Amino acid sequence: MSGEASTPGASPRAPRPGTQKSSGTVTKKGDRGAKEKPALVLPPVGEEEPKNPEEYQCTGVLETDFAELCTRSGYTDFPKVVTRPRPHPAFVPSASMSEKPAQDDQRLSASCSLNSLESKYVFFRPTIQVELEPEDKWVKEIYIRGWRVEERILGIFSKCLPPLSQLQAINLWKVGLTDKTLSTFIALLPLCAPTLRKVSLEGNPLPEQSYHKLMAADSPIAHLSLRNNNIDDHGAQLLGQALSTLRSCNRTLVSLNLAFNHIGDAGAGYIADGLRLNRALLWLSLAHNRIQDQGALKLAEVLRPFELTHTEVVERRRLLLEKGTQERSRSVNSAALVEKTDKTQTTKTLKGLSKKKEKSGGESVRKEEKSGSGQSPTQGTPKKEDPTKSGKGKVTIPEQKTSKGKGPKTGNKEKRSFLLESEHLGQSLAYSWSPKHQLVAEAAETVNPLLEPVEHRNGKVFMPGNKVLLHLNLLRNRITEVGLEGFLATVQYQAQFSKSKSPSKGPVGLLRLSLAKNCFSPQCPAYATIQELMLPRAPVTKAKPREEQTT
Repeated sequence: MSGEASTPGASPRAPRPGTQKSSGTVTKKGDRGAKEKPALVLPPVGEEEPKNPEEYQCTGVLETDFAELCTRSGYTDFPKVVTRPRPHPAFVPSASMSEKPAQDDQRLSASCSLNSLESKYVFFRPTIQVELEPEDKWVKEIYIRGWRVEERILGIFSKCLPPLSQLQAINLWKVGLTDKTLSTFIALLPLCAPTLRKVSLEGNPLPEQSYHKLMAADSPIAHLSLRNNNIDDHGAQLLGQALSTLRSCNRTLVSLNLAFNHIGDAGAGYIADGLRLNRALLWLSLAHNRIQDQGALKLAEVLRPFELTHTEVVERRRLLLEKGTQERSRSVNSAALVEKTDKTQTTKTLKGLSKKKEKSGGESVRKEEKSGSGQSPTQGTPKKEDPTKSGKGKVTIPEQKTSKGKGPKTGNKEKRSFLLESEHLGQSLAYSWSPKHQLVAEAAETVNPLLEPVEHRNGKVFMPGNKVLLHLNLLRNRITEVGLEGFLATVQYQAQFSKSKSPSKGPVGLLRLSLAKNCFSPQCPAYATIQELMLPRAPVTKAKPREEQTT
């Protein structure tokens, strides 16, 4: 009985015809399997279903905005926004420190060693360091170093960086940029506040060396640092073309740092070509590169009067023709404007005279009526006095005509002279450089450097050279005494030029030139002469005599 009872429960039921047994699903003639939905894949523990980052409205607080956008984009572990640590003050040992440490200090040193070890590892964790304004606590600078910035992170930055109204600088150090992510980074720069003027991309070598895209015509960057990016002569060529060409010129970049790269003589020549027609760059560093004498001579040649090439001469002639046609059209427009003002003034005066005639005529009629009504009809002699009175009134009208007619003529002459003076003044502001008129000159047309006054010598055209560049750093290159002679000629010319011209009337050339640690002796006569000539031009040495005068 026990065996018979156990057999029905133990033996499995035989499958019916038309059914099929499988490991996961049971289908009946193929209908049930088609109706079943696929199993839901649960997210891992600690992860939530990401929300749409487009729906989030940024508040202007970088810490909360970045964290919320990262969670909405599906990130579980993302860098934290922390305040950048300030450097500690210099340690000065005192007399009490020379004594032996107490026993309590020795016990604490053993416990603090573990904390210091943990703090070292915390230092290398990915973070976004920010520097805040001392009063308002607004984000002023952003520092990212040592972790890879992907395109998704840059997309998050494009949403949380524009609300930062006081952002001034972005520093990316060894963040693994590529040419694609660089283009994404450049696209988000115009979205940021207009106060953003400084960008530092150091330790980010790119295969295509497309750093020149940061110096486009619409770029807001004024200070650019590209140190330690393995930029060679090809990259220097692209950067030189971004500084200036015959048809384009960068007008926003003020300082450019190209130190610790692989730029040689050819690359220095391309940078010098970019400086020929650039009148905005004030600070340039080419330290720790591979520049030799040929590159140094090309750089020195641009800073003193240099000969124009054939293409530059042709372009100068074309610009002069355009300038002449523009001046003619301006003169025609000013003459038409003066004629219009003349016509309007004459019509106004004629209308005024006609109104005064009517008034004077009405007054004379009223006087006649009064005089006639007061006399008897038999008395006819007083009527002879009336024409004389009316004649006197008529005589005064032409006097008013002459006086009124002379008025608009003198006024028109004054207007003509005022218009001509304003026209000459506008031209002088457009073609002059002065700190007082800087805002007015920017509002006027920016003058191409090819239109600067030139000098003709032996059938050749010479430009006065770039005197806008104030700082040039060529430390630790491969320049010998041959290249040094070129810079000596440049410094001598600029020193002589600055004596004959006051600094308020325009730029006077280099104020600081760094040539140390090259392939020449520090006791070299040319180097000593350069140092003597540059010493009174340096801003620090200029400030000392002023302080002495004030004291």
